[in-house]
Amino acid sequence: MKPTTDTQPAQDAIAVLDFGSQYTQVIARRIRECSVYSKIYPFNTKVSQLKADGIKGIILSGGPSSVLSKSSPRPDAGVFKMGIPVLGICYGIQLMAHMLGGGKVAKSPQREFGHGTLTIHKDCPLFAGLPKSLRVWNSHGDRIDQLAKGFSPVASTENSSFAAIHDPKRNFYGLQFHPEVAHSELGIEVLRNFLVKICGCRDNWSMSGYIERKITEIREAVGKDRVILGLSGGVDSSVAAALIHKAIGRQLTCVFVDNGLCRLHEREQVQKLYGDHFDLDLRVARKSAVFLKKLKGVSDPERKRKIIGRTFVEVFDAEVKKLKARGNYRFLAQGTLYPDVIESVSIDGNPAALIKSHHNVGGLPKRMKLQLLEPLRELFKDEVRALGTELGLPREVVWRQPFPGPGLGVRMLGAVNRSGLDVLRRADAILHEEMMASDLYYKVWQSFCVFLPVKTVGVMGDERTYENVIALRIVESVDAMTADWARVPYEVLRTVSNRIINEVNGVNRVVLDISSKPPSTIEWE
Repeated sequence: MKPTTDTQPAQDAIAVLDFGSQYTQVIARRIRECSVYSKIYPFNTKVSQLKADGIKGIILSGGPSSVLSKSSPRPDAGVFKMGIPVLGICYGIQLMAHMLGGGKVAKSPQREFGHGTLTIHKDCPLFAGLPKSLRVWNSHGDRIDQLAKGFSPVASTENSSFAAIHDPKRNFYGLQFHPEVAHSELGIEVLRNFLVKICGCRDNWSMSGYIERKITEIREAVGKDRVILGLSGGVDSSVAAALIHKAIGRQLTCVFVDNGLCRLHEREQVQKLYGDHFDLDLRVARKSAVFLKKLKGVSDPERKRKIIGRTFVEVFDAEVKKLKARGNYRFLAQGTLYPDVIESVSIDGNPAALIKSHHNVGGLPKRMKLQLLEPLRELFKDEVRALGTELGLPREVVWRQPFPGPGLGVRMLGAVNRSGLDVLRRADAILHEEMMASDLYYKVWQSFCVFLPVKTVGVMGDERTYENVIALRIVESVDAMTADWARVPYEVLRTVSNRIINEVNGVNRVVLDISSKPPSTIEWE
């Protein structure tokens, strides 16, 4: 078995062909929420591959292109001849009208973005058991003016007579709206109807089944050899470590690199939890001085990311050489998730121009002469959390908020220095304590502090001060693809601000970031 390749699922599987939609991953996640396995493929995947993978149904995703453009992406025409159900969503429904003969797509005189009312006029298994009127979410500029041969209308919205269509003889269905997003009422039930009633899928995708399968695969792949894993203390590496440890015990060695950019007391917490409680073979590399020296005077965020990434590789490489000199280490384990795999491929199926620099460590295994072991590469973040819970990891690990690979290096704007990091660390710890105390920490996606490279005038104890500014970033999200600032109670914000200004020397002003994503990102750098 080659650990770097995707294993074929024992479960029924649905293929999501990706045409570049911001919601493609959401579609796949919603399918898995229905306990059915889903896999995202490039839009131009050959039919032979889909057949080999035993796909039971195909969903054509939305996308930013117009089918009216000659350069717009098209699937292998053979997907419509496989004899399995096909569901087109947004761009996908327009592709079906455009490619299946007799259909006509045109620019809509009145584009549909946002909420709309779907009125169902005809019985269709997609809407079995659902009300005749639903609030749905639209996002399209083109519309279908004429259906392809064999199709008939099922439902309409204010601006589209063909908001839902079907060809029951061929089991082809199309939706102009997005059932996968939370804004669409009962959208997941629409998808469930496609999966169960139309494709005949069994709901047999589960974490317990995944654990059993992965333990067997890990044992078969590793044999009597040993595995090295870079443990950061974050959710992904922690769950990967727990799963591999369950499979092969102390054949796994974890290395924690203290780069000086960690949160307050992070090294000590990792040592206590994994070294003592889980009895992992844990090694700690204390290299904060090395990282901070290389970051001295560097302000550009992309340069910081690259320096931190390169230095991590150098430090980790040195630790690997020490271990390999004393044992038969043959594998490098990583907490790579399914979105990492998907995002490394662009719309044309070729490697994307740039992934987040710190995570782009593709050259690492070759340099170390180790094989990759990525037991989480089929999972989304929420599934990884479910897996961690199933493995017995504590809640504070499983539901820990996301933390960037470069750590506080990209939450300290401008040049990184030890004194500024200490200020940021202490401020961030106070925010964490108050979010926990107010029972808000697990209810938001992320809550963290940002150190701003500006000083402002203040008054403390009747004296003029000229000190640093800390920004609070607290957001709500489902998958980090979109986010909105969290409406944290004023009392909590006041307590956080008062504590930071009173307890952290060097700060005289706290501000709140009330930007959404888009247009802003969650992290500042």
